[in-house]
Amino acid sequence: MEVAIFSSTRYERRYLDEANRSGEHKLHYFDVLLEMDTVGLAAGYGAVCIFVNDKADAQVLDALHKGGTRLLALRCTGFNNVDFEAATRLGMKVVRVVTYSPNSVAEHAVALLLAINRKVHRAYNRTRDSNFSLDGLTGFDLCGKTVAVVGTGKIGCVFAKIMLGFGCNVIGFDPQPSAEFEALGLSYARSGEIGEKADIISLHCPLIPATYHVINSDTLKRARPGAILINTSRGGLLDTEAAIDALKTGQLGGLGIDVYEQEANLFFRDLSSEIVTDDVFQRLVSFPNVIVTGHQAYLTHEALTTICETTLESVSAFEKNQPLLNEVTVG
Repeated sequence: MEVAIFSSTRYERRYLDEANRSGEHKLHYFDVLLEMDTVGLAAGYGAVCIFVNDKADAQVLDALHKGGTRLLALRCTGFNNVDFEAATRLGMKVVRVVTYSPNSVAEHAVALLLAINRKVHRAYNRTRDSNFSLDGLTGFDLCGKTVAVVGTGKIGCVFAKIMLGFGCNVIGFDPQPSAEFEALGLSYARSGEIGEKADIISLHCPLIPATYHVINSDTLKRARPGAILINTSRGGLLDTEAAIDALKTGQLGGLGIDVYEQEANLFFRDLSSEIVTDDVFQRLVSFPNVIVTGHQAYLTHEALTTICETTLESVSAFEKNQPLLNEVTVG
């Protein structure tokens, strides 16, 4: 099948080519985002494969459908960038990667937490300048601290297990309780209590209307002073302006994010020779207790292998008119 792959990167193409080593599909790579300005590139392709920041709104889907596209394959778990009402109207099938490596994202969340708490990023920069002073690098023991896991799906449960290994007290927040989470001997708190009891808050829920800005000014005001917040899920879960205000007052003691609300204009590109004009982002990274990584939490060999294999398996199933095990249905 002819597949147009948007937002493709050099490292990702290697995994996609390996998953397609039989040559069953003809993969055509485009390094640009899918949006109205680029949707014409997909004309004539039966399947279009997109990533987290590609736009699949009603206008784009209409254009894809007119060009002959009948399958939209997301090589990611989240699907907040797709207009499902439009997809249903057009009869377009949508598939995703239901699960790849929950360990990859959970472990990256822990890496961000440890780096912020123990000031690893600051120490790294100091020692490169032969500055071995320890002033300002004091952290705290994770053992005995309370960790709030917002979203207790596969990734949230893995993160919870790791935190238990550090000797932390773990509580969950999720409107749909997880049997796996409860099997760890853990309990849930009410959504209004997010942060009140926690020294650390980690976000692992999808971005849907109900979770948009789930961490906002009210949530942060109720948080324990000096708490550390980690977000490796979706940028829209966090009100960035509110986080900046909380960082200024010290109400928020540290912030580690792998996602950002306006990341589509920044992430997955080399802007090191350009001026980044996003003032909110520039203010964010000016804080010494903030670490931002560019949506790399999923970036492990195991995760990339599973993502690419699962995506092309769905394309094969669609072409052969077989059941789509990873189809997304929103109703």
